[in-house]
Amino acid sequence: MASVVPVAYQGNTSLAVADWLNKGDNAWQMVSATLVGLQSVPGLVILYGSIVKKKWAVNSAFMALYAFAAVWICWVTWAYKMSFGDKLLPFWGKAGPALGQKFLIKQAELPETTEYFHNGGVETAMVTPYYPMASMVYFQCVFAAITLILLGGSLLGRMNFKAWMVFVPLWLTFSYTVGAFSLWGGGFLFHWGVIDYSGGYVIHLSSGIAGFVAAYWVGPRSTKDRERFPPNNVLLMLAGAGLLWMGWAGFNGGDPYSANIDSSMAVLNTNICAATSLLVWTCLDVIFFKKPSVIGAVQGMITGLVCITPGAGLVQGWAAITMGILSGSIPWFTMMIIHKRWTLLQKVDDTLGVFHTHAVAGFLGGATTGLFAEPELCALFLPVTNSRGAIYRGVGGVQFLKQLAGAAFIIGWNIVATSIICLVIKTMIPLRMSEEQLTIGDDAVHGEEAYALWGDGEKYDSSKHGWYSDDTHHSKVATGVTQNV
Repeated sequence: MASVVPVAYQGNTSLAVADWLNKGDNAWQMVSATLVGLQSVPGLVILYGSIVKKKWAVNSAFMALYAFAAVWICWVTWAYKMSFGDKLLPFWGKAGPALGQKFLIKQAELPETTEYFHNGGVETAMVTPYYPMASMVYFQCVFAAITLILLGGSLLGRMNFKAWMVFVPLWLTFSYTVGAFSLWGGGFLFHWGVIDYSGGYVIHLSSGIAGFVAAYWVGPRSTKDRERFPPNNVLLMLAGAGLLWMGWAGFNGGDPYSANIDSSMAVLNTNICAATSLLVWTCLDVIFFKKPSVIGAVQGMITGLVCITPGAGLVQGWAAITMGILSGSIPWFTMMIIHKRWTLLQKVDDTLGVFHTHAVAGFLGGATTGLFAEPELCALFLPVTNSRGAIYRGVGGVQFLKQLAGAAFIIGWNIVATSIICLVIKTMIPLRMSEEQLTIGDDAVHGEEAYALWGDGEKYDSSKHGWYSDDTHHSKVATGVTQNV
């Protein structure tokens, strides 16, 4: 007896339901995109606004909010097709708008992703998910936006906001699109077989390196801020961190472009690695500083999430635990030990330590993916058949070397592109705030304060109120705090 497909699951039930549309995949892709968007707004807006000194709360949160909005307009106007459109160069797509309905309502496709054998035969067909281009544009946009926001974490507390307004579209155009097309959109690293499941290189390595380079060109915070930079609201910081963690289900779970078994593996591994990393970082704080730091726990959570990202759906659960152990210890070591002994790292004022939490952890994740990528899981996702990590022998050793080479390209491009962008902006707009703005903070820059009221409509006055300001030294401040100051 022939089975009958229920009407609700058939195509052509209305003009808005095409034969190729998979409602479940489309729903998951839009939910995933929204989860990633929530990581930025309000997630990182809250985290940035609360992890910094009180006088920079508004400025830090606004930098994140502005970047999110600016990326949206740039993305649909020209940057999406530079990242996922037709090839212009081996590392860059052709610019063009993603705004017309003829483009947005057709079935999604990434035109340069067909993988060919050396003899010209098709190895893996073009990526064509079962939902419209509008869902793909939405999903990829929130990834681009969070990359700029993560980069901005290196520049909090001193970058001229007007310079930031120019920096965001320039860096998106001349740096992010290159990494995205090269590794995801069908560029030379994609076809060579470099693995970046969900952005360990495209997002985290690039934002960490670019943030560090931009911090060099912008210059440091004021001396007083570098000496003492306590978070203004630790509990609110944890709320932002929680949104970041839970939102990572969409970050890694949406990258198979389908609600499939690989997506489930990615979400599970993401949580395993993040939890392991947080625990390892906290244990190291306790062992070496005698106190568990909640800021340190957040840093460990982030390094775990970053480390698993390039291999989330490609490694087994035991490998996710191993990657969590490494991501909770190696970035801790670079931040707490090497940073304090290496002159270059001390000279560059990376406000939130994005170099350690994203560049180091992203590189670590890409390298360990080259070790632990499991062949059967790779076959579920990767365009290059027979891919595997080094521990599975065969071509795995070559895969590990490819991962290192891919990282080298991303690092090199971001150093050069970010430097050029900063130098160009510097000829028109000062990259760093004035000394008066650096001294006063939000009130001087925006005419607004995060915590303006003290009692019945009156502003804080140190001569009248007993509560301390964030410039006051207190003997009870925890030692060993892992926030980079």
